[in-house]
Amino acid sequence: MSSFMWWELIFVIGIFIIGSFVQGASGFGFGLVAMGMLPIMFSLKDSTLLVMSLTLILSLNILSKIYKYIEWRSLFIILSGAFVGRLMAFFFLTTYGEMDFLKKWLGVFLVLLVLYLFFKKDRQVSEVWMKPIVPVLLGSLGGFIGGVFAVGGPFFVFYFLLLYQDKRKYNANLQATFFLTSLFTLILHGSHGDINTSFYLYFIVGIGSVFLGSTLGLKWFDRLPQALIKKLAMSLVLLAALNLILFNS
Repeated sequence: MSSFMWWELIFVIGIFIIGSFVQGASGFGFGLVAMGMLPIMFSLKDSTLLVMSLTLILSLNILSKIYKYIEWRSLFIILSGAFVGRLMAFFFLTTYGEMDFLKKWLGVFLVLLVLYLFFKKDRQVSEVWMKPIVPVLLGSLGGFIGGVFAVGGPFFVFYFLLLYQDKRKYNANLQATFFLTSLFTLILHGSHGDINTSFYLYFIVGIGSVFLGSTLGLKWFDRLPQALIKKLAMSLVLLAALNLILFNS
């Protein structure tokens, strides 16, 4: 990470508060918001590891209130794929994580993801989508993209929305997935020596930011229309993604 500057710290705090607010209000979105902005300042690897560490804290904070709704049997199936994806992502990020061209890849992926989330319609799906192979594949894709870009959440969101009608079960299992996959990734990179000293400053500041943002987000969960939260978050991510594509050399 670059040398410490006050404006950077303020910028990062703002990103963390907004991203954690979105996740508190909708169940996901912290990675989308944060990874749309952090790579402007940091390398992809540093950005991903910072987001992972704070996702761990953020998910744990939300889980502390709804953990009793976790269903471990169905969670294990998608996690089996997610851990394989995260292991593959570890080797990829370790090798290519400092290369700036990946920021443009991230920007393109975020644009496509935003367009999908804007225009997709809720539809009933056939029973084939609920066979075990589907969560394993979705978990592997979400695990890999989450492990490289820290934005694999939509793959898990899609599956748990199909699986659960109860929004508390959906959110609890989603947050448990974020927590366990983030923990796995951080253990891999930590044992490899990928976490540097300046990381801890932003992490410590980020803890307070995500607690504040997620607490506010949870309070607004029943007040703000979820569609509005989604549109605001996606608009912010789209602007950040275009910046990554157009203005990174």
